[in-house]
Amino acid sequence: MKKIVFSLFAVALLLVGCTIEFQQTEQQSVSGNEMSVHFIDVGQGDSIFIQSPNGKTMLIDGGVKGAGKKVVDYLREQGVKKLDYVVATHPDADHIGGLIAVLNSISIGHFIDSGKVHTSQTFEEMLTLVMDKNIAYNVPEKGDRIDFDKELTTEVIYADENASDNNDASIVLKITYGEVSFLLTGDAGVSIEKQLLQENIQATVLKAGHHGSNTSSSLAFMQAVRPKAVVLSYGQDNKYGHPHAEVIDNALAVESEIYGTAEAGTIVFTTDGVSYETTAAQWTGMGATSLISTKPATKKTQVELVSKDLIDEVVVIQNKGSEPVSLQGWQLVSVEGNQVFNFPNITLQPNSKLSITSGPDAKDGKGILKWTAKQIWSNSGDAAQLINAKGEVVSELE
Repeated sequence: MKKIVFSLFAVALLLVGCTIEFQQTEQQSVSGNEMSVHFIDVGQGDSIFIQSPNGKTMLIDGGVKGAGKKVVDYLREQGVKKLDYVVATHPDADHIGGLIAVLNSISIGHFIDSGKVHTSQTFEEMLTLVMDKNIAYNVPEKGDRIDFDKELTTEVIYADENASDNNDASIVLKITYGEVSFLLTGDAGVSIEKQLLQENIQATVLKAGHHGSNTSSSLAFMQAVRPKAVVLSYGQDNKYGHPHAEVIDNALAVESEIYGTAEAGTIVFTTDGVSYETTAAQWTGMGATSLISTKPATKKTQVELVSKDLIDEVVVIQNKGSEPVSLQGWQLVSVEGNQVFNFPNITLQPNSKLSITSGPDAKDGKGILKWTAKQIWSNSGDAAQLINAKGEVVSELE
């Protein structure tokens, strides 16, 4: 088990003392039994349920907290009484929030976590439940194979618990059954995709990264994967404008079919290891109305959102470049409430950080700006966007 750097839980989690057995042998021959992959409609989030050819079960992410009951109800409809594996790809609330209800409702054999430390209440609650229930806990490394089902090859294509960004800490899995494979990318961005181009990433079905955001699913990546089907897991009329046009264009450029949970609801693929099928209707373009500008910046800025504390209501930005940046006309947006902070006419010097505070403890000071004494951020999960004076989103934290 890898070391967990999280002071409140590290010792207790290590006491769990259980590890995952990783496959050492090549994939066995195909039995002809069916496996199914369910992309559960959890709105703006991810949740993927897998039933293996031999009846093993795996849940990857659980959507936001409010989707937890829906995920549990869906699993029970499928006859699930125990999950052999649960994977939390990374600690964003729209991926791990619903796992709280799952942990409270269903027996779990192994819990696989990205290892990326987060300060959110949701993340702490999730780890506490894993500890209290004495669930075998692991942080995988790139190249590991998970002993999920002897007829499947379940590979960790990418993992990095030390990534500076939550999304780029995403566990990327490739699950292969005979001639059919699924590439599940979490919210991994374009920079991670570039690293994966040297790997065996060709797959039959691709779960598009980051809900169809143009921060993922580059054309070069799509061309390397060559998917026959691309799945977009996003919420109808979401505030991010997902899926972005570039992602759709890239999927069409590689002649892939496109499916979206906002239109089709839960999407289920079944395969016998030779061919696959789904009864879901293909995507037509419905359900992606943007309420906030989501234009990518035309010129890369070095000012980024580096942390967001939903409990203490503190958001920190940093100028990681070598030149000072004027913040006049810039905005910080709470996406959940569509609330906007307008920066004053100040300049952020190279390597400097600036905290934007809200809530009862909000204050002004050196390196600190007060937004409002009202509470802005939703504790159950609230994305932040940093928008420059041109209306371009230059940084985002979910």
